[in-house]
Amino acid sequence: DQLDRLIGGIRRELHFEQGEFTFEANPNDLLEKDKLQALYDNGVNRLSIGVQSFNDEILKAIGRTHRVADVYQAIANARAVGFDNISIDLIFRLPKQTREDFLASLHKALALDLPHYSTYSLILEKKTIFYNLMRSGRLQLPNQDAEADMYQDAIDLMESTGQHQYEISNFAKPGYQCQHNLLYWRNDHYFGFGAGAFGYIGRDRYHNFGPIKQYLDPLHDHKVPVIEHHLVPLEEQIEEEMFLGLRTREGVSQKRFAERYHMTISDVYGDLLTKLSDQQLVTVAGDAVRLTNQGQFLGNEVFQQFLLDDPLV
Repeated sequence: DQLDRLIGGIRRELHFEQGEFTFEANPNDLLEKDKLQALYDNGVNRLSIGVQSFNDEILKAIGRTHRVADVYQAIANARAVGFDNISIDLIFRLPKQTREDFLASLHKALALDLPHYSTYSLILEKKTIFYNLMRSGRLQLPNQDAEADMYQDAIDLMESTGQHQYEISNFAKPGYQCQHNLLYWRNDHYFGFGAGAFGYIGRDRYHNFGPIKQYLDPLHDHKVPVIEHHLVPLEEQIEEEMFLGLRTREGVSQKRFAERYHMTISDVYGDLLTKLSDQQLVTVAGDAVRLTNQGQFLGNEVFQQFLLDDPLV
């Protein structure tokens, strides 16, 4: 009932009748069909499901509340209701995870024949339990070589089954690339509604209050529930244009860059592009600046080099 009211309100206020409409969910949110039916009946046409692994022991170790059987049930329910545009997330470099285990998860995921998959390497955030365990030497994680092998396995296996890599961590059948994520990587603008949401309109990147009570308090006082505004300066816009666009296989368009910033990529980064090309980390061909295959494995190191030391104006 809450979903029905929420989505009905969204569609009523935003007046959209077409395009991608994604909901994210955990597998154990979808073990009954009633929520799925409410989503489908209200025009949701894409599901993104946080699976992470097809190994129950690993799921338990990382604190997930679902199990592998729930994944199969959730996807069967979604298909029965009518969803065909379904994506799942997998994580590698998990505690005690071997290359063989991740490869087994990849095979099980691909056997579901979904149109979209995302694979992410585990990131340890400061002040989390895993981060503290790692600092104290009590967290057993795969080493960098094993991590690179897992990532290469994902790239190779996805491509061999018709899932084309269109971004560092994302793979899709033709026509099923995630449109809202492409919007972020192209450094375009978006609204953020709801507790804790981010939006980016014009130069204004804003952050809403969260959790829900702090979000509601200013609304009750007829105030906009934004906790922070950041007017993104030109240098930061250009940095983001580069390291977001380089995440995609299409790369950064030189024509689009020039139209947006009234200067060429070479004006700003000429020496750096020459250096990275010589190191075989980026390639400049036609309109596009792209990461090479080797550059994908060293993405964060490459992106850092596009941070500008000096103001442009």
